[in-house]
Amino acid sequence: MKLTVTVNGIAYAVEVEVEEERRQLGSIVFGGGGNANHQEPATASVQGVSANAVIAPLAGSVFKILVNQGDEIEAGQVLLILEAMKMETEITAPNAGVVTAVHVAVGDSVQGGQALVEIE
Repeated sequence: MKLTVTVNGIAYAVEVEVEEERRQLGSIVFGGGGNANHQEPATASVQGVSANAVIAPLAGSVFKILVNQGDEIEAGQVLLILEAMKMETEITAPNAGVVTAVHVAVGDSVQGGQALVEIE
């Protein structure tokens, strides 16, 4: 293979010999060995969440709640603030409506996917 290499502004024509590399595949193992203990997969418990619920995007604790039940809100309005690892995350309304329920209180620990506020 011929290449042109430029060094300090001077072009050099270089001929390079390339050898094909042979790749060796690792061994393939079928089955899991002699262990005959079969365990059923674990199941996780997940609470049902209403279609109108605003959910926590991450685990943390409720730092501040800025709305109350019955409040009329606008899309994009900050509903509450979560704190996780010394960082504050604003939770905003996905759409305008009325707050029908607030499921958390200041200081509560929440998990990702947990319902925080319901908007109708």
